[in-house]
Amino acid sequence: MLDAKKQLLFDRQAEVVKAVAHPLRIAIVNYLRDGEQCVCDIAEYVDSERSNVSRHLSVMVAAGILESRKEGLKVIYTLKTPCILKFFECITEVLRQQIEDSEELLKAM
Repeated sequence: MLDAKKQLLFDRQAEVVKAVAHPLRIAIVNYLRDGEQCVCDIAEYVDSERSNVSRHLSVMVAAGILESRKEGLKVIYTLKTPCILKFFECITEVLRQQIEDSEELLKAM
């Protein structure tokens, strides 16, 4: 049985993972890898309505992944925790390994 502190940690980790567990949010994180961007540019990049993008951004801000600031009428977003990019690099490596495993299985058939 997990102790309360570990359970809390695992619950919080799950909240962060859930906050990026959407293809549009992953695309936003990828776009922000090169630096801060306004909502208008993010919406154009992901080809989605600003209101939809804003909802996704607010989820990631609440999870501590992004931070925002006002610049005149624009809201600018940046990665608060750029280490999230390492998480996605790891996921990409898992996908590569899956492909290699599948290729090996095909060769064996």
